[in-house]
Amino acid sequence: MAEHYDILACTGCPTGIAHTFMAKEGLEQAAKAKGLTIKVETHGQEGVKNAITAEDIANAKAVVIAADINVDEDRFASKPMAKAGVTAGIKDPAGLIDRALVAKPANAGASVPSDEELAMENHGFEKGGIGQEIYKHLMNGVSHMLPFVVAGGVLTAVSFLWGITSFDSTAADYNSFAAMLKTIGGIAMNLMVPVLSAYIAESIAGRPGLVPGFVAGMIAITGLPVSAETGLIDAGGSGVGFGFLGGIIGGFLAGYVIEGLKKAFAHLPENLNGLKAIFLYPLCSTLITGLVMLAISGPMVSINEGMMGFLQGLQTASPIVLGLAIGCMCAFDMGGPVNKAAYVTGTALLGTGLAAGVGTPEYVSGTAFMAAVSAACIAPPLVTTFATVVGRKYFTQEDRDAGLVNFILGCTHITEGAIPFMTKNIWPVMPIMMLSSSIAAILTLMLGVHVPAPHGGFLVLPVVENPIAWIGAILIGAVVGGMLFVLFKKSQYDRERRAEGVGTGSTPTAA
Repeated sequence: MAEHYDILACTGCPTGIAHTFMAKEGLEQAAKAKGLTIKVETHGQEGVKNAITAEDIANAKAVVIAADINVDEDRFASKPMAKAGVTAGIKDPAGLIDRALVAKPANAGASVPSDEELAMENHGFEKGGIGQEIYKHLMNGVSHMLPFVVAGGVLTAVSFLWGITSFDSTAADYNSFAAMLKTIGGIAMNLMVPVLSAYIAESIAGRPGLVPGFVAGMIAITGLPVSAETGLIDAGGSGVGFGFLGGIIGGFLAGYVIEGLKKAFAHLPENLNGLKAIFLYPLCSTLITGLVMLAISGPMVSINEGMMGFLQGLQTASPIVLGLAIGCMCAFDMGGPVNKAAYVTGTALLGTGLAAGVGTPEYVSGTAFMAAVSAACIAPPLVTTFATVVGRKYFTQEDRDAGLVNFILGCTHITEGAIPFMTKNIWPVMPIMMLSSSIAAILTLMLGVHVPAPHGGFLVLPVVENPIAWIGAILIGAVVGGMLFVLFKKSQYDRERRAEGVGTGSTPTAA
């Protein structure tokens, strides 16, 4: 006999690496503390794990959705449900469960879908606020894009080990294997924007959004083709791409064009549904989306070039201001929306730089920005490691164990391990983490560090330009933050001891 669960939950974050599983653990522990059984379906980079079945839904009391990506919620229409971002599943899992248990079903009379129906692709989800809706669509695109960026960026970076021009058969440092790595990496990176656009559109409109989304992304890369001789639109000419920002706009455009077409074709007979899916949707949506994207290419190129110029100038003229902004964003929510905004900007600039080639202003700017973002993401978990080692007696055994684990997480560019420390004391731990990340980012920019890989932490040190300076910048940020964290914990510990009537110089009975 299958086990029945009181609570069903779904967790998912854009990267599908840390937040997804931290939220799962938080919900499981909260349910156990309440004497409830729970099953958590995770939406990570390896796909859906521990999938919820029709029998699970039929027997559950309530449902919790803690996700920043699209999760099929229609299947739970008959059940009380509480929804929030994935971070809430880490910070307040008990509150989410309580909300779910007292909620009213969206459709109490809805039937529970069969396992066959659950296996079918369903992209519907309950609309939240406009900001939340836009964020979910964007993050769906980002979550599908990131593996391409990581694979392409790392392979391209590794090819530089043989020399910065080793891919060029006319160069003195030419290496055929390096050229192949550069080719494969370049193809993966070139798919970044089309995949982003396509899966933003897919999040909005389901599978029909993929075709116009991919086309919109390709147009964002290639731009409006113009003949060099006549100055007129020419399919055989060349254009100027408008990059990452254009890909985002194209994805939303494609998705909502499909939604408009669904309404326009809603009155067609049901026996023409196959014709709509195979012919009308892809043809009409591609035509409309393509024409609009080509029409706005001129202004978008200007905006893109202006943004790139601003960031390049800021890196040179005001590394402190830029580093402070990057550091504060990366440490503010450690893998949440603000952190992702900085990281996604870094990957976009890096992609542009790698496409432009080594030595170009775009390459210098993109790799420097990525270096600062990576440093800012690595620093917070190392802060906890330093603090729990140096100020050992001020932390619980659980915290000390987590601090040691965070050393590994931090070194591999996984920031989320610091979240539990911050949630226990938002103030002043959040400002301490933001200061630590800012110091690491500022020093990285000032010392001229360049990182041509979007992820991996210290695993990509062989391809980092000025790696010793980079490690030094991160460690300085981590040590400064760690010392401040220890001082805070010591102050907190001393207050608690005084309240208990115990001298602050005494050795604690349990740390």
